[in-house]
Amino acid sequence: MALLPDSATEPDGSATLRVLSYNIRSLRDDTAALARVITACAPDLVLLQEAPRFFRWRKKLARLAAASGQVVLTGGGTAAGPAILCGLRATVERTEDILLPLTPGLHRRGFATAVVRFGGARLGVLSCHLSLQQEERYEQGGMLLDRLAGLGVEHAVAGGDLNERPDGRTFRRLAAGLTDCRTAAPWGGEFTSTPADPHQRIDAIFATKGIEVLGCGVPLDQPGVREADLRAASDHLPVLAALRVPAS
Repeated sequence: MALLPDSATEPDGSATLRVLSYNIRSLRDDTAALARVITACAPDLVLLQEAPRFFRWRKKLARLAAASGQVVLTGGGTAAGPAILCGLRATVERTEDILLPLTPGLHRRGFATAVVRFGGARLGVLSCHLSLQQEERYEQGGMLLDRLAGLGVEHAVAGGDLNERPDGRTFRRLAAGLTDCRTAAPWGGEFTSTPADPHQRIDAIFATKGIEVLGCGVPLDQPGVREADLRAASDHLPVLAALRVPAS
């Protein structure tokens, strides 16, 4: 299998970026294995779900970022779990964490969002973890599309744990308005749950129109990513996408 292209900034200002989405189960598993997986993927942006959000969550998230060659951009406890890490190539314009309406009896959900630049490419970014409850999840899908549109940028990427397969109503709603990167350019593995028995794709990365998808999938054959680490790091497998973002 061909490798995904490396990150690069082109003379015309466009940028080739690596975006990783990963549910890290509140760092309850092998954090050293998790850091090794993230590092091996060489991402420019890391969209996390179930980041630490309780006692000393900022310190725990900062330690993971440092161990994997990243810095904390936004999110964590302030977004009810979603977070964004980035590499030093990113120039940060702004960040905002959003708490979604709370349904009594269900978990609080939120979005971590940012606008960043890589060379001449300006990109909106959103990390999400949608509800387990079908109706609430569908409403959150609509909020996600509205939030991306409200970032005020031409190009944006969203990733996360959708808690739904591609044939689900919310997944299809997102795929109708955005590009499902895995469908556009399959690469690596397809299924993200569970590491011990991959049988369903419930984690995904989406991009707005105009972003070229160069490849997207579970980084099973990425150099430095070991199966033992994938099994030990979390109860989800990560999704890695290579994207070419035009200059803005």
